[in-house]
This record gives sequence, C-alpha cells and structure tokens, in this order.
Amino acid sequence: MESNYACPPPRKGNMITILSIDGGGVKGIIPATFLSFLESKLQDLDGSNARIANYFDVIAGTSTGGLITAMLATPSLSNAKQPCYEAKDIVPFYLKHCPHIFPCRTGFFGWLCKIVRIIKLIIGPKYNGKYLHKIINDLLGETRVKETLTNIVIPTYDVKCVKPTIFSTFKARSNTLMDARLADVCIGTSAAPTVLPAHYFETVDYHTGATRSFNIIDGGLVANNPTLVAMSEITKQIRLRSKEFPETKPLDYHRYLVISLGTGLPEQDIKFDALHVAKWGIFQWLGRHYTMPLLHMFLHASSDMTDSHVANLFKSIGCSDQLLRIQDHDIPIASVSADLTTEKNLEGLVTIGENLLHRPLSKDDCKINHVRPVPKDSCTLTYADLLTRFAKLLSDERKLRLQNIELDARVLANHER
Repeated sequence: MESNYACPPPRKGNMITILSIDGGGVKGIIPATFLSFLESKLQDLDGSNARIANYFDVIAGTSTGGLITAMLATPSLSNAKQPCYEAKDIVPFYLKHCPHIFPCRTGFFGWLCKIVRIIKLIIGPKYNGKYLHKIINDLLGETRVKETLTNIVIPTYDVKCVKPTIFSTFKARSNTLMDARLADVCIGTSAAPTVLPAHYFETVDYHTGATRSFNIIDGGLVANNPTLVAMSEITKQIRLRSKEFPETKPLDYHRYLVISLGTGLPEQDIKFDALHVAKWGIFQWLGRHYTMPLLHMFLHASSDMTDSHVANLFKSIGCSDQLLRIQDHDIPIASVSADLTTEKNLEGLVTIGENLLHRPLSKDDCKINHVRPVPKDSCTLTYADLLTRFAKLLSDERKLRLQNIELDARVLANHER
C-alpha cells in the first residue's frame, strides 16, 4: 500500500507515536543498537523499505540523540521519501567517526595529549569540534528543520538569551526564523560545555528581511531525556487545533505511545559517596576518572526526573503498557565517559547495547516497565521482546492510517463523480 506520507498523520489513526533519544556522546551507540533491532522488526512486518521515520509522529533527541534523530529523519538525496541513514548504519557511523571527533591516543603521546587537554580545559573546550562540524555538514547539507520526513524535536540552550531554545518541525513550519539548517541545530545541541565549543548561527526570513541569531550549547542542559519536551510540543499542536493531530483534549495522554531510549548509567558500586565528594574542589568536580562528575550528575538527574514524571503520568491514566523506557543502570565506569573513543570502549558500548537487548529483564526492569515478573526474581521477557511487541503496535497503527487515507480517497473520488 503506497502513500505520499513518510508517516501518515495521527488524525487518521488511534495513537500518537513518539520516539525519544537521550544525550550521551559516544554512548549514542547504545540506543542506536536498540533502533537497529526495532527497524529490523518493522521490516519483518512491513517489508525492507520500512524505516523508523515511517512510524513515529515525533522523533526527539538531545545532543548525540539529536544527531541520531536527524539521521533517521533527513531525506536522502537519492530518494526524498527515505531517510539518509537506515538505523542499522548508525552504529558503524559512530565507530568510524567518533575516534576523529574525540581523538584519543595511547602510550607516551596519549599521556602528552591528556596533559594538553587538561591545560585546554582551563582556557577553552577540550576539543575544537572541527571534525564534528564537517561530518554533520556533509551529512545534512542544507536540509532545513521543516523538511524532515517526520516531525522532530531537538532541545538546545541559548547562552545569550539565557533560556532553552527548542527546535521543532512544528515551529519551523509556522515561523521561518525557527527553520534553521538541521546541521546547525545538531552542532549546537551537541556542544557540551567544556567539551565542544558553543555554536553561533543565524536564520533569515527572505520575505521580510528579518533575521534571528542563535548562541547555542548542549540541549542536555534543558532536557537530556527529551520525552516530556516532545509531549509538550504535541500538546501545543493539539491546543492550536492542528490538522495533523486528532480532535482531542490537549492533556488526553491515553492516545500516546512512547519509546524512550537512554544512554546508560554507571554501576552502583562506583557511584561517589558524600565522604569523597565533601573533599572535592573544582578540578575533582570537573574531571575525575573517565568522566566529569558535575556534568555527568546534572545530565543524569535531568533524565531520571523525566523518567519519573513520564512513568507516573502513564501509570496514573492506566496506560503503562504504552510506554517503553530502555535504560541500562549498570554500565562499567570505563564506559560512562561521553568522549572515550578507544577501540575497546566503542566495541564495549556495542556489547552493552546488545547484552541489554537480549538480557532477561531484572525485577527492577519489570517494575519500571510494568511487566509481571515470572518466576520470582526475574522476568522471562527481554527488551528485545518488548521492542518486538511495540513494533507490532506501530505497524498496526501505520496500516490503519494508510487504510483510512485510502478510504477517504475513494469517498472523495466517488463524490467527484
């Protein structure tokens, strides 16, 4: 069944579908692993041309999640109805380019580089971002936010305005000055403080001559987990009576189907306690072991609060089975860093994603996802099983929308006769 829509509008179906991807630098490999599996299941159901963008009304991403969002939703130059990247190609993309974005040397030169970076941290960002800017510009070109295959939402923070700036397809369609180059948005949302430089760019309304400037840093300062931001953007569209969305109350979340993908939390026994933290000064907070504790704690606190709010919301309305959050709460300390690009660490992140996908859900995982544990201490289900179930829900929803579009076309054709 063919359609001109990448994702048929939700007013033609029963659900409003959201995909959300956390920030986390090179740890974007972990959710990319889940996305590859999900897309393969959608292809099993609907054919080899099925893509993630065909099934979600909104894809939201912060920082590295923003880049993945763009890869999933930016039209290909060779086929405007298909994205420039399949989900299965995102992990290889990270493995190829991350060592150049965050260069990491070993041996004597490795220690020398560490000393240089420590000095650079005092006077500027750890990395200059030139390689990242180049590959993002090469990848996304002049594509604008409103040109994506499905609606996207990418949080950023404007240091000059001192407030969040949320880029979305919805805003870009109604406000030319928010229709930025997708490359600029992705560079900006990835500009983690102390790690990569802030990004400046301008947009122009060629009809009026008006301009707007942006001074952007990492969207993780706004929402490292952008699920609530995506839901809020949809709520605004419903309130504005957008033709794209069904006629429903703005706060009617019974229709929402949400998949939210995290980038991993450190194992319990390496988390710092008050006795250690009480003795820390500025350098310990900004750089210790493989990570920057202050930034790390801030970002994950933001993600956890969003987890809690969304889970409680879905539970309160009796729709917990329409929310899937995948987050590994037990990754090794060496994998916590957002910029450690040794071959061992990158391959380790792939393994973390694959292991979590196929590992039986723990008692805590079952509780978070409202799955009844069987037997006593474990659940026979895996996240692969849950993603397979959600793939079927997404497939059925898309088929329903396409059928309704075809039915409307027939009714219109008969009426014109």
